[in-house]
Amino acid sequence: MPRHNNMLSSNQRKKEWQKYVKTWFDQPGRKKRRRNNRVKKAAAIYPRPVSGPLRPVVRCPTARHNTKVRLGRGFTLDELKAAEINVNLAKTIGIAVDYRRKNCSE
Repeated sequence: MPRHNNMLSSNQRKKEWQKYVKTWFDQPGRKKRRRNNRVKKAAAIYPRPVSGPLRPVVRCPTARHNTKVRLGRGFTLDELKAAEINVNLAKTIGIAVDYRRKNCSE
């Protein structure tokens, strides 16, 4: 077999080379199908966010990582109470709830 990006000589082709060639003629159709499925999913779970439950932004623990922020597991009960949202309602409308987390910074 020739090395690198050189032209194949005539005797290097195998008998059934068409079997090993991957074509992407279905790419536009797949793209359309994925888009339609995303729209259908968004309509099906309408009041909830499409990208999963709504999560709070929290600081990472430990001195090494505490300059970074990330998505937390869920909102605390005190935060939901301050926003006047019932815990059971929060779960149904797509808000994550974390029973273990405490509001330490307030």
